[in-house]
Amino acid sequence: MPIITTQQLSKTFGAQCAVDHINLSVPERSVYAFLGGNGAGKSTTIRLLLGLLNASSGEIQLFGETVQRHNRNALLRRIGSLVEMPALYDNLTARDNLMLNQRLLCCPRQRIDHVLHMMNLRDAADKRVHQFSLGMKQRLGLALALLHEPELLILDEPTNGLDPAGIREIRELIRQLPQLTGATVFVSSHLLDEVEKMADHVAILHQGRLRFEGRLATLQQQAILEIRAFNSDTVSATLQALQHSFDFDEGLQLWRVRHMDERATAILSTRLASAGAALTHLQLRQSGLEELFFSLTEQPTGLGN
Repeated sequence: MPIITTQQLSKTFGAQCAVDHINLSVPERSVYAFLGGNGAGKSTTIRLLLGLLNASSGEIQLFGETVQRHNRNALLRRIGSLVEMPALYDNLTARDNLMLNQRLLCCPRQRIDHVLHMMNLRDAADKRVHQFSLGMKQRLGLALALLHEPELLILDEPTNGLDPAGIREIRELIRQLPQLTGATVFVSSHLLDEVEKMADHVAILHQGRLRFEGRLATLQQQAILEIRAFNSDTVSATLQALQHSFDFDEGLQLWRVRHMDERATAILSTRLASAGAALTHLQLRQSGLEELFFSLTEQPTGLGN
């Protein structure tokens, strides 16, 4: 059963459509990365999931239940969240911050020591938060989000403002959370190399629309096919006829055909040969997440779809 499901979820602000009919399916106990550039609609989607905004249309299901007025609060209590910088009392200690939330959430007091240990903060438990580094504050924010043993953890850009060591520390914590706690982690980020090291599922949002959703391994299998040929018009016409997404580098005289695999390459090469294209180079090249991300979110620079 997916932990989060959305069906045709949309949010408009006046004439602007921030989230445009997206369908998400977040598997249980996954680290699910929600990717997109600035203005793609990531934060708006997270606020919809957390009940901080009302959808213009569409439906949200959490834990298999459609979110409605009568069950919204009960479902949201099963979620922990960290949206941008955590809300902390700087003049209180880490333990005091956790104790205030423990009382509000009515969870067992022993959870305080448990999450301090999990976030490697036991030695700093009695320090005032204003003495903390940004990385320590983010770890305390995660401790607060995990205090009531949520089944779902929603994190919006949890590594913003951190140095490389802090980014690595938070990434390792996130990667281990499903095994440590049994929780599903839904995390938005723009750090693609970090996502590649911690996520097993990804969704890519562009201008409010979902461009890809699935296992990271599936996305990584969608390689780029490089083509060189003498008959440029024939190659372009064949690619367009087969509705491939591609661009053409005039300087290198090179076509790059996106979202390819071995089967699609075999079909395309046969069609090009039948059309009389004089191929001089044909190479299927695996791509990293960054290149795949930009291939899905940038407009092609040459002829293509």
